[in-house]
Amino acid sequence: MSRLTLHTLESAPEASRPFVERAIVSNGFLPNLIGVLANAPVALETYLTVAGINARSSLTLAEREVVQITAARIHGCDFCVAGHTAVALKKAGISLPGVRALQQGQPIDDARLDAVRRFAEAVIATRGKVDQPDLNAFFAAGFDQAQALEVLLGISLATLCNFANSLAGTPVNPELQPYLEGAI
Repeated sequence: MSRLTLHTLESAPEASRPFVERAIVSNGFLPNLIGVLANAPVALETYLTVAGINARSSLTLAEREVVQITAARIHGCDFCVAGHTAVALKKAGISLPGVRALQQGQPIDDARLDAVRRFAEAVIATRGKVDQPDLNAFFAAGFDQAQALEVLLGISLATLCNFANSLAGTPVNPELQPYLEGAI
């Protein structure tokens, strides 16, 4: 049960409704995160705007999903782990063993994606004060300075979602439950 109101299209504040409608069309259902963020139209708009900007980064979809799953795991957000696991498997082409490893914080079977995982973990653990060897390892995997900052962009997006879900106690939608850790 959510600790904050879990809005539907009909109950959402007027300013949130266009964003809620867009989320329903995009997903085929209303993700409960959107229903929670609808309580604050500016928070919902921020989430959708930053998500759109993040999608334009030079990181691939798979690399961006590694950041999202890693942050969600570290922040303890089952909702986001499930949602991004679905994207990782259905759209980003990350292998099932790779996704399981991400959910558990273990090395994954793709060296480049694993470099993203390790760098995202280091950024979160150090609040951005990443040790030079960790930064060098990220660069050695073929990434550049812009992409280091794009990982931070992804973490900022994840933090908004993860913390909103934690604050609200957002339940995982039935459509996403098959993607929870241990379910795949």
